[in-house]
Amino acid sequence: MSNQSWFYASEGQQKGPFPEAQLRDLIGRGTVRADTLVWTEGMAGWQKAGEVPGLVAAGSAPPAVSQAGGPVMSAGGYGGGPLSIDFGIWDFTWRSLVLIIGLVFVIPAPWVILMYFRWIVSCVRVPQRPNLAFTGRAIDLMWLYAWVVLAIVAAWTQSQALNLATSVVEFVLYFLLIKWFVANLSSDGQPLGLRFTGSPWGFFGYSLLVVISLITIIGWAWVYVAQIRWMCRHIDGTRREVIFNSTGLEFLWRSIVMFIGCIFIIPIPWIYRWFAGWLASQIVLVERDAHATA
Repeated sequence: MSNQSWFYASEGQQKGPFPEAQLRDLIGRGTVRADTLVWTEGMAGWQKAGEVPGLVAAGSAPPAVSQAGGPVMSAGGYGGGPLSIDFGIWDFTWRSLVLIIGLVFVIPAPWVILMYFRWIVSCVRVPQRPNLAFTGRAIDLMWLYAWVVLAIVAAWTQSQALNLATSVVEFVLYFLLIKWFVANLSSDGQPLGLRFTGSPWGFFGYSLLVVISLITIIGWAWVYVAQIRWMCRHIDGTRREVIFNSTGLEFLWRSIVMFIGCIFIIPIPWIYRWFAGWLASQIVLVERDAHATA
């Protein structure tokens, strides 16, 4: 278990991830006690640290006394935790090449996009949601052709009005793509019934802020984080709230490392897997009632 990352709950909030050695240090200092809820990948749900075999030595940490009015989270009922993702380098490489080629030739675009979505979703692990899958259909992406035709006509005629219309249509399509993606997630063959309830104006506002923030060179990272948090907050249809934990600084330096790695081309699959794994770990599912009391 030495390579595992751990999370613990404190004052209604999730803390982590921490390497196991650091978690044991927190246990030794009394920060994490026997009745503190902890979670790591592979556990079905949150458990008290004292109930995890070999984690807390008998009598090493006295149970904490709950304070009046404090948040209540029963062991095993927390029902949340961070997402994780893992995929093979070869799988990523050939599927990405197929995606790029399909987009270049336009006509296969809906099918290669669908193929890529189904594959990447199947690589994601969600606590208490086995066999995550994507059930969208290629026919739902046929609007992509209308946008391509509009873009081609705008480029050919060099019409500013058509270029503006293309940009507006592109924004609308990105927004619809998010709604379509969320609505077509399933687990164990059953639809999750999720929906994205964010407003198009909110999406447009954050997208505009991203463009403006490019002037600051690095400010876009904080805007991206704020936009992801906003999108996560507007995923409804589940008793668990979706939280994005990353800070702008964390997003910035990892994005810079990813950009530098991609310049050398060969490391791209490894860099992408590293970034995707970190990004997934920052998306956490939390019981709505527990989060509200934090």
